[in-house]
Amino acid sequence: MAALGWLLPRKRFATARSVLAGEAAAEAARKSSGALEQEERFPVLGDTSAAAFFDLDNTVMQGAALFHFGRGLYKRKFFDTRELVRFAWQQAYFRLAGIEDPAHMQEASDAALSIVKGHRVEELELIGDDIYDEYVAGRIWSGTRALAQAHLDAGQKVWLVTAAPVEIAQTIARRLGLTGALGTVAESVDGVYTGRLVGEPLHGPAKAEAIRALAAAEGLDLTRCAAYSDSYNDVPMLSLVGHPYAVNPDPRLRKYAREREWRLRDYRTGRKAAMVGIPAAAGVGAVAGGTAAALALHRRRRLV
Repeated sequence: MAALGWLLPRKRFATARSVLAGEAAAEAARKSSGALEQEERFPVLGDTSAAAFFDLDNTVMQGAALFHFGRGLYKRKFFDTRELVRFAWQQAYFRLAGIEDPAHMQEASDAALSIVKGHRVEELELIGDDIYDEYVAGRIWSGTRALAQAHLDAGQKVWLVTAAPVEIAQTIARRLGLTGALGTVAESVDGVYTGRLVGEPLHGPAKAEAIRALAAAEGLDLTRCAAYSDSYNDVPMLSLVGHPYAVNPDPRLRKYAREREWRLRDYRTGRKAAMVGIPAAAGVGAVAGGTAAALALHRRRRLV
């Protein structure tokens, strides 16, 4: 852990805590003055023309679902330590950058496809619950989970919308008691993964298109619907609905949301908001060591 100390500059930590403290104070002031009266009536009980759409990574759960499922597959000998280190580096990069770079996400998608190629779809479906219990359940943001439950309690449907493989997304949605999930679809022939995608990753504008198609099929009024995300890349999805929420937002989305007076929710503590770049594989020595080396190399290259 000492090797990663440079990731935690004191000034940045203080700034993150100040931001969160300020927003908490403002929220409390609005509640005491009655300014949240209209918001507290949302979602509206029995409004079945409405639904909610939640991004997954860093919105519903801490970190990237694909990475944590990758850890579970590694444990079950789907791939070797070298590939696990690659997953760890991708997770570290994702948290360091604070944004979802399309080229980087394509690399992560290619890595996942190469791992499942030749495996049967039912094989991954059968072990999905075990991997969820081992690596995902403890990373669900309770605040975001409560938001989803509020929609369910109002009689509305709730979907995950994510670039993660649809099998992973569906497992998480089912375990959380949600309606279902939209995710990236990997091609399979006769129940065996081919290592190719059907179309492209469900990312950015593709999420908005998926929601638009689902809303048409379900007879939803998008002006009554809500969407939740942490990423600026999900602005197309958030802009599609009448009730957009920025949850645990990256800096660009926070700024964009404030300019448009979108609702903000941040369920990270000050420490979690400041600590970026530390992969959630601390218990695996090979991953921690490999990631620390990769981060150090990345830092040296930036200094050259």
